[in-house]
Amino acid sequence: MSEYAALQSEIEAEISAASDLPALEAVRLSALGKTGRVSGLLKTLGTLPPEERKATGAAINVVRDAVQSALEARKIVLEEAHLAQRLASERIDLSLPAAPRAKGGVHPTLQVLDEIIAIFAEMGFSVAEGPDIEDDFHNFTALNFPEKHPAREMHDTFFFNPDENGVRKLLRTHTSPVQIRSMIADKPPFRLIVPGRVFRNDSDQTHTPMFHQVEGLVIDKTAHMGHLKWVLETFISRFFETGDVTTQFRPHHFPFTEPSAEMDVRCSWEKGELKVGSGDSWLEILGCGMVHPNVLKACGIDPEEYQGFAWGMGVDRLAMLKYGVPDLRDMFAADARWLSHYGFSGFAAPNPASGLS
Repeated sequence: MSEYAALQSEIEAEISAASDLPALEAVRLSALGKTGRVSGLLKTLGTLPPEERKATGAAINVVRDAVQSALEARKIVLEEAHLAQRLASERIDLSLPAAPRAKGGVHPTLQVLDEIIAIFAEMGFSVAEGPDIEDDFHNFTALNFPEKHPAREMHDTFFFNPDENGVRKLLRTHTSPVQIRSMIADKPPFRLIVPGRVFRNDSDQTHTPMFHQVEGLVIDKTAHMGHLKWVLETFISRFFETGDVTTQFRPHHFPFTEPSAEMDVRCSWEKGELKVGSGDSWLEILGCGMVHPNVLKACGIDPEEYQGFAWGMGVDRLAMLKYGVPDLRDMFAADARWLSHYGFSGFAAPNPASGLS
């Protein structure tokens, strides 16, 4: 039986010498695998005389049980060592600050656009939209622009090259073409606003080649300037969130309205900040007027039966005034630092219930 004790000592030494789990697995296979040394001894039992078989089998089983116990004990030790090594090598220092997350915000122009839409929606206006690329009829002719009007010239308007028929399309200079399309496509009465991008060949501190407008249109049988004044004063009061609004209308000229006016609001500048509703200054806000009969005729509407009013305002300019943006060009400079300063939370959607700004 000494040979079995020697084999057990040999295998246990190999187990103790195994430095990692793969090496330990190799020792196990060499001892207890199908062709292992201990397994080979068990296969020889059938060749022994019956009187020796019982004692020999018991001795071999003692070796097998001892080897299994040694393997399990060594496996626990190696697994703990492997885990400790991983914990040391894959350690994360939770005291270090996390990498900064990219921050975003709602652009002031879009915030103000949502505020304007929320105000007019409360007054029963619907939103109409149209294409940025327009033709001469919808952008100029139907709006009563004369043939030689300066807006039709290249120095004011972005024109495309003529097509195969010699027709030049253009980037719309105002959102008024959407009013034309709406009046042609449907029948009065109308009460709608038209937000969108517009394009003019101009660039300075208060002008950019691309900017945003919101225009409004009301067409019915009884609309008049008094209604226009109430709508605009209500809007200004809600937009600047003050009940103390004083306005004045100055005569002006627009081809598509008659009579036409520009609306100013009383204001003051205190420490560089605009305060609407008090003071000795006047601030031009928008242009407006009664829709010209020629515009109604161009849309197939009888001016003897229907009349209405319209207005237009610059969204970016209103954002500058309300939120203290000094330069219009910065609003389109794609500077994340600027947006982090002037931007709004995406969760603060303007609405009449919780407030606009």
